[in-house]
Amino acid sequence: MNKPAKKQKLHVRRGDTVRALSGADAGKQGKVLKVFPKTGRVLVEGLNFVTKHLRKSNDNPQGGVVTKEAPMAACKLAVVTPAEKKTDKE
Repeated sequence: MNKPAKKQKLHVRRGDTVRALSGADAGKQGKVLKVFPKTGRVLVEGLNFVTKHLRKSNDNPQGGVVTKEAPMAACKLAVVTPAEKKTDKE
């Protein structure tokens, strides 16, 4: 039987301003909307957009394509200090 995932202690909290260190959004900043400690991922406003294709339904009669933010790995983020506008990695 699989053991449940252990919660990680993350260096970011909800409401922090963070900068992406790597990936397609490297150098961009955003505000942390939600933290997922079990998976070590963070949802950041304005970063890591993905496209999702929606099937026709009563809620969405046209169907279509929607872009939205997806959680990204917390290790790819650095907290920006509000006074200096720099990260601890710079």
